[in-house]
Amino acid sequence: MLLPRFDQRGCFSRANFIAGPPSSAQSHRPLRFAPRRRHARRIGLATAECAAGSFSGPALEEDDGDYGYRLPPKEIQEIVDVPPNPSYYISPRRDRIMFLKRRAMTPLSELAKPGKILAGIRIDPSSNTRSRMSFYTEIKIHLLMDDGTLGPEKVVNGYNDNAKINFIGWSPDGQHVAFTVRYEDEVDSGSNLALWIADAESGKAQPLFKSADIMLNAVFELYVWVNNSSLLVCTIPSSRGGPPTKPLVPLGPRIRSNEQRNIIQMRSTKEMLKDLHEEESFDFYATSQLVLVTLDGTVKMIAPPAIYISLDPSPDEKYLLLTSVHRPYSSIVSYKRFPKKVELWTIEGKFVREVCDLPLAEDIPVAANSVRKGKRLIRWRPDMPSTLYWVETQDGGDAIVEVSPRDIIYMEHAEPLDGEKPLVLLKLDLRYRKSYWCYGLFVLVYEYWYKTRITRTWAISPDLKDHKPRLLFERSSEDAYSNPGSPVMCRTPAGMLVIARIKRDCEGSYILLKGRGATPKGSSPFLDLFNVNTGEKERIWESDKEKYYESVLAVISYHPKCEVQLDQLKLLVSKESTREITQYYVKIWPNKKQVQITNYPHPYPQLALLQKEVIRYQREDGVKLTATLYLPPGYSPSEDGPLPCLIWSYPGEFKSKEAAGQVRRSPNKFARISNNFPLLWLARGFAILADPTIPIIGEGNQEGNDRYIEQLAASAEAAVNEVVRRGVAHPDKIAVGGHSYGAFMTANLLAHAPHLFCCGIARSGAYNRTLTPFGFQRQGHYGRLPIPILR
Repeated sequence: MLLPRFDQRGCFSRANFIAGPPSSAQSHRPLRFAPRRRHARRIGLATAECAAGSFSGPALEEDDGDYGYRLPPKEIQEIVDVPPNPSYYISPRRDRIMFLKRRAMTPLSELAKPGKILAGIRIDPSSNTRSRMSFYTEIKIHLLMDDGTLGPEKVVNGYNDNAKINFIGWSPDGQHVAFTVRYEDEVDSGSNLALWIADAESGKAQPLFKSADIMLNAVFELYVWVNNSSLLVCTIPSSRGGPPTKPLVPLGPRIRSNEQRNIIQMRSTKEMLKDLHEEESFDFYATSQLVLVTLDGTVKMIAPPAIYISLDPSPDEKYLLLTSVHRPYSSIVSYKRFPKKVELWTIEGKFVREVCDLPLAEDIPVAANSVRKGKRLIRWRPDMPSTLYWVETQDGGDAIVEVSPRDIIYMEHAEPLDGEKPLVLLKLDLRYRKSYWCYGLFVLVYEYWYKTRITRTWAISPDLKDHKPRLLFERSSEDAYSNPGSPVMCRTPAGMLVIARIKRDCEGSYILLKGRGATPKGSSPFLDLFNVNTGEKERIWESDKEKYYESVLAVISYHPKCEVQLDQLKLLVSKESTREITQYYVKIWPNKKQVQITNYPHPYPQLALLQKEVIRYQREDGVKLTATLYLPPGYSPSEDGPLPCLIWSYPGEFKSKEAAGQVRRSPNKFARISNNFPLLWLARGFAILADPTIPIIGEGNQEGNDRYIEQLAASAEAAVNEVVRRGVAHPDKIAVGGHSYGAFMTANLLAHAPHLFCCGIARSGAYNRTLTPFGFQRQGHYGRLPIPILR
């Protein structure tokens, strides 16, 4: 029996939605646990959207004089109001696991709060934090028992029921949890945010600061655990008065001159600082005073007030690496390119040295793989007490410049001896991408070049003289089938992430590589035992291929130096199927015993029997394409006839037809329905073609945009022909939609292939392609074009 269907006209006459988060890169994705040490978790900025179309039901009929908010049809409400499953957060010692409860959508009151948009970020003045943050509502903690089961539940308590919880972070020993609390009815400037500490054993929580005069500044990093009993916290300077008042008359005209002919090629930007008043406002809200606070509430000031954007204690808990931005600011780039200073301080608050002070970076070329000049990516070695490493470009940051080496990785102690020069760790001919360290034995270094899609993985011994780097992998980043996976990481007692070292019969240097396992028949995640010395691999686990999709999430075996015997390996894994929601399990070696630790119900039982199929078809030029077809429960093409259909996609760039045609999805994954994804329309009787591949291929010296319209239309036509051929979509009732560059795709398809679609949904699009002529997400080199000067 088919669900009640959307109006048989199959059209979208309007789309009602609540405005989403800012368009910065940070706001388009949830902010995860910091990749370095023991930082707080700030969950993502919220998007609450509801598309409502033209249908025969009464919920969206026009009411004269009624201009208030409207509710979507009941079938949609019943889905979007279901809260997501709790998030998990494992303690550094892997002896506890925290589950974080969330609500379905951020309330309108949160989205409607007045904010400040400064230097590319949105600030909520009422709490001196980022605006439009979603939040947690409850924290539950369990012990992870030796047999893989969970201990009794401990609910963190002490705060009111309506608290909004953010910035959650374990102490290094896992005995305490820090988090912030804010309330809807507290609106005094700077006071609507408090830092709390919970005892992991009892769940009892209380505010950390004894004085109400200490207010938090969470515009950038809020706090970091320095050791088991101390936190470094960003607070509002006590001398800060009221916010700057915008003058009725500007202090002067805005002058931009190009008389020096210093041509700057840039990506399009918005929400930058516009005038002196906004510069003063940025200083006002972003400036922090660092304080070191112990669990008993004792407070000590550290370093002078500044706009601190990164706080990094050393693994031995002796030093603080503090990164700040300062004037002169810019009206054309965000705070990320402002002058940046990196300083080294002791934990007692003594200044040690300035690591670097980088100038304003308005001139980073737009070509892919171009970077900032000078020291970048300055980090602590996670496997050493207090050793820094960083990268410096040798091409002036311009990817167009041909030079060898292109990047050099350096390393030095926190306090080098007089005359001691930084050690050259590795020279790279491509652009440095990332590195993973394994407790003094070796480091895996990744380099990458976008234009050719080449990626290389090197293994080096950082503490051996005259060491020779060994090339482990060289492949195309587009080739999903050859991806060897990434190393499985774990945290040290200092909270630093290092590669988990696996011991097998006390021989060799083994690590675990986990990957998605893309194959022509669909993805099947795997876990390989990899010998770094010999390059030999052995597959020790692979996901079920017939019904389930399983994935390795984390190592929960504990050792101070992250060394694990293979026969004592314990992993946290997830398991799901097309009709079974994701559940978490503990998998225990050597017998690979599996213990289920969650039992979440199906979130939308009314769609439990939805039909899902990964389908394959091809474009007229022979390129193989993939899509996921969803059909309503009980639907039969022969009995019910073709449905109105929504095609939702996002184009991708490739350098080869072979890579474009690879399958990168699984038929066994659970169909998650969120409030901003089109699967909602299954409840209204639609067919949904989700994520059909729209490859834009630029082989050889060609760029993707050289044949953009031609390939876009050909891919869309192939998708439309396939759903019509299957009898599941009416050719006159097919809509197309997408987000961001998917919105740009939608606009172009409606303009250049109007015969395919009756309408489209273009959400949060960027439409001026003259600003990005060489690719979707990567911008190329324009050449030295003359720029007209307006006088």
